[in-house]
Amino acid sequence: MSCEERLREMGVELPTAPKPVANYVPAVRSGRLLFLSGVLPMKNGRLSYTGKLGRDLTVEQGVEAARLALLNALAILKSELGDLDRIGQVVRMTGHVASAEGFVQQPAVVNGASDLLVAAFGEAGRHARVAVGAAELPLNAPVELELIVEISTDT
Repeated sequence: MSCEERLREMGVELPTAPKPVANYVPAVRSGRLLFLSGVLPMKNGRLSYTGKLGRDLTVEQGVEAARLALLNALAILKSELGDLDRIGQVVRMTGHVASAEGFVQQPAVVNGASDLLVAAFGEAGRHARVAVGAAELPLNAPVELELIVEISTDT
């Protein structure tokens, strides 16, 4: 079963790949690695969530924001590669979480993205990860994700 078929079975539809909000490109390829720029929880060109975890948003809302940011990252990957099944391995994800003082549940928030990667890609979705708190993120976003994926040699 393809990655997109698994996503459809979960009731998940990929959005249109978001456009950069500044002077950068969404992804850069080096050999078989594809590096994604930071991806925010955007929907239809607007942030769906804003603010800091532990003050403005609950962990559950942060999980949903991370999941939405990951869907945007998948849309960028599809735009770059033409087919998500060209991804041989998700290598690493970095999750930045805008955090109020004392908020320490960044790993739980970033699990919203990690869990979806594993559900979509199976073992190829298991990845190294960093989940860190940030004082501020672009546009007052609560979450920003970076991904590194390896492009399969089989496709």
